[in-house]
Amino acid sequence: MTAGGISRTNARPGHAAARRWWEMGVVYQIYPRSFQDSDSDGVGDLEGIRQRLDYVASLGIDAIWLSPIFPSPMADFGYDVADFCDIDKLFGSLDDFDALLAEAHGRGLKLLLDFVPNHSSTEHPWFIESRASRRSPKRDWYFWRDGAPGGGPPNNWTSDMGGPAWEYDPATGQYYLHTFLKEQADLNWRNPDVRAAMTDVLRFWFDRGVDGFRIDVLWHCIKAEDLRDNPLNPAYMPEQGEKFRVLQQHSANQPEIHEIAHAFRALADGYGERLLVGEICLPVDQLMAYYGSADTPGVHLPFNFQLFEAPWDAALIAHIIEAYEAALPDGGWPNWVLGSHDAPRIAGRLGEPQARVAAMLLLTLRGTPTLYQGDELGIGRVPISPDRIRDPQDLRQPGLGLGRDGARTPMAWDDGANAGFSDAEPWLPLHPDWQSRNVAAQDADAASMLTLYRHLLALRRGHEALSIGAFRLHASSPDVLQYARREGDEQFVIALNFSTAPREITLPPGIERGVLVLSTHGRTIFDGSLQPDEGVILRVEAG
Repeated sequence: MTAGGISRTNARPGHAAARRWWEMGVVYQIYPRSFQDSDSDGVGDLEGIRQRLDYVASLGIDAIWLSPIFPSPMADFGYDVADFCDIDKLFGSLDDFDALLAEAHGRGLKLLLDFVPNHSSTEHPWFIESRASRRSPKRDWYFWRDGAPGGGPPNNWTSDMGGPAWEYDPATGQYYLHTFLKEQADLNWRNPDVRAAMTDVLRFWFDRGVDGFRIDVLWHCIKAEDLRDNPLNPAYMPEQGEKFRVLQQHSANQPEIHEIAHAFRALADGYGERLLVGEICLPVDQLMAYYGSADTPGVHLPFNFQLFEAPWDAALIAHIIEAYEAALPDGGWPNWVLGSHDAPRIAGRLGEPQARVAAMLLLTLRGTPTLYQGDELGIGRVPISPDRIRDPQDLRQPGLGLGRDGARTPMAWDDGANAGFSDAEPWLPLHPDWQSRNVAAQDADAASMLTLYRHLLALRRGHEALSIGAFRLHASSPDVLQYARREGDEQFVIALNFSTAPREITLPPGIERGVLVLSTHGRTIFDGSLQPDEGVILRVEAG
């Protein structure tokens, strides 16, 4: 971080009336299997989510993103879709979905779905027809190739789930491509019929009233036309997992993907203020291309995962923010993510004191934040015994610590049977301290993590400076991240202590007095210093 700090003003007018809802809003991800079970089968469902909408609305968020709810054999828990235009019976029906959507809208909440365009289930009718014969009209909807001249897969591409990315089909004597599980066959987006069919999927849900989509693994959707080998990764270490054995130079992030992203955007814009969030795990310089340009816009928000991929260090986080803000294209709106169904829990990674600091960071940075269910309770690391492991990534590559089950365990609502999640044994175990770490207990505790999240969300909603305001990063003491947010005459300073020792801080130049608005420790008086593991929000006052 430079001594003078950096600043970033808004490319669009700051006044709220000129902003799109998602620029001021906060997204809350729900993993439907683990939110609320209404039919006593141990798995969450749409009716369960509907029953908990009052809680969701009470948080102060603006939009719900649902992980996949479509018909699926559940080889990868819904990311292997067998019908893109229906609801899996495990979660309910289209009528249940319509009821949830209507009630969410009635509470002022938007609803986003998870669109999975890269692949379908091998039980999807498209793939079944494609697999039936080499002469099938849908053969080219997927990637079918002869084996290598010397035998084996057509090229050296690896699956993100471990092993080769090709599966041999004895019936037709060819291999098909699967970037993930063999039950998830990659669709060929160079085929115009695939594009048309998947565009119809988006129309189906937009016509039904959904407010947007999170687009799964968008950067994978186009492959190099000749499917040539990927270069070997010279820095590969086996403990990273098989997918890192090669560099995904030809199997992902091809130039033509931006044509597809623009087509998605054009469709979404035709429905009004709809939101497209792209899952894109790429370095920042490549990520920015997914915003598109003024003439050919891409997705509204290419997901920015840097905060949960980086070591938790104040100077490094400052550098990440600085570089990211500087890289944004004109009109590009930032976004930040700290937790998801694919990442270890925030409190499990950082411990609860720093998880509180992380919450304050996430909800006061410039840009749209995405929260993940349960992080507002401070759920930490959840041990999963070998007999309870469900994640196929963990089962296929045991011992590498790649399991995602710990982030997907059920919500704890109270201290009753199964934490109020279900009348039956939950599909995954609860976190060990669920009897005290649950919504009911934290609702009644003024010092709880849930209370902190609610205060942060209320401040963000109540003050434009903390949502759409200009941002300026300031130099500060070691281990302290400090920045200001400003909109009109209103200004706040946020100071975050990443260390377990107290730190003195100096207010930025030109600011003489700051009144404490919120502390992660619950303090009400600011004395010029930060306690260990403390974050504060100060309102700047004249003189």
